Amino acid sequence: MGALDGRVALITGAARGQGRAHALALAAEGADIVAADAPGPMVDLTYPLGTEDDLRDTAKRVEELGRRCLPITLDVRDSARVDAAVRQTVNDMGGLHIVVANAGIVSTGPLEQVSDQVWQQLLDTNLSGVFHTLRAAIPVMRGQRFGRIVVTSSMGGRMGIPELAAYNATKWGIIGLAKSVALEVAKEGVTVNVVCPTTTQTPMVQPTESGDVPDDLVRRMMKANPIPRPWLQPEDVSRGVLYLVTDPGVITGSVLEIGLGGSARMH
Repeated sequence: MGALDGRVALITGAARGQGRAHALALAAEGADIVAADAPGPMVDLTYPLGTEDDLRDTAKRVEELGRRCLPITLDVRDSARVDAAVRQTVNDMGGLHIVVANAGIVSTGPLEQVSDQVWQQLLDTNLSGVFHTLRAAIPVMRGQRFGRIVVTSSMGGRMGIPELAAYNATKWGIIGLAKSVALEVAKEGVTVNVVCPTTTQTPMVQPTESGDVPDDLVRRMMKANPIPRPWLQPEDVSRGVLYLVTDPGVITGSVLEIGLGGSARMH
């Protein structure tokens, strides 16, 4: 018996990286998974986006754990498609109990070099995408008087970081959104919490296509973190997500910082 037997989880950004790790962690505890990803084209990103092939691979890995998986091609910038994905989840999977609003992008550079298009792209994906996802899912959860929602922010949503101002603004906004929604649904059996990972080794931040990481970068990252590791692995974040979605209903509006000790430097 798993802690999530009988539950259905919708995970955005599930084609790879953190989202895939979350899908596998929840499936290992008995949840059936709706894996949503493969957005439309974006500009000026330094890494490739998740694809439909990646999404199918996530579904295959979930099914190898003995759970159902419904892969859905979804761009969270499109509110109508997000609404449709929630309806499809309920119709095809029989319910919706868990949402992990994980889809997001990053763009770096000094603020004066951030174009209007890149700024809007960050807002539309990272902040509006979470808004669309929560707005679509909450009526279902209100109706059944149960739900567990986790949104992915970042340690960049807890502190200022040079050359990440635009990205960080969206990640700070996610926290305000989640905390406010948590108060709206607190009496209805629905919890809303946030995870804030530090740099995580995924295709979003992998320095080279080959997967090789320069030694000097590893040394710099290890020096920056109080816990001497260069970065998290996606599974490190999944443990936090699993903790929040298996909570009996006493934690809401909270921010779980998974920061390799960076929290100790914050007020």
